[in-house]
Amino acid sequence: MSLEIQPITFREACEFIKNNHRHHLPPRGHKFSIAANNGEKIVGIVIVGRPIARHLDNGWTAELTRCCTDGTKNAASLLYGAAWRTAKAMGYKRLVTYTLAEETGTSLKAAGWKIIGMTKGGSWNRKARPRIDEHPLGQKLLWQVPGRNS
Repeated sequence: MSLEIQPITFREACEFIKNNHRHHLPPRGHKFSIAANNGEKIVGIVIVGRPIARHLDNGWTAELTRCCTDGTKNAASLLYGAAWRTAKAMGYKRLVTYTLAEETGTSLKAAGWKIIGMTKGGSWNRKARPRIDEHPLGQKLLWQVPGRNS
């Protein structure tokens, strides 16, 4: 079975996330989304948007905010590679993403990404800016695809 990259709308990508993601809801927006199919159905998606961390949001950095597959072998690493090629073609100099500290990152490693840091984790809820946490609160690894600014 060979996998193929295809375009996908933000709405379709969000629906795939709702049905398949282990611990995240769909993001609020995106710059672009990409899907992988096996010739019969969509087996995975990636969504790329603005960086969530303000210090990374410099206009030249994009963040892969969701990667979700149905478990099809090699789908995630195919999508990580396609996301970087697309971001680079759009003029981005850097693409980053996060994984939970307990996740192995095998697909990211297979696509050539490197760990460049770790977050402290925790809630974004603040007295002055109340939020409901709908995501894991533990430490996360920050990954970057090697590019011109790596």
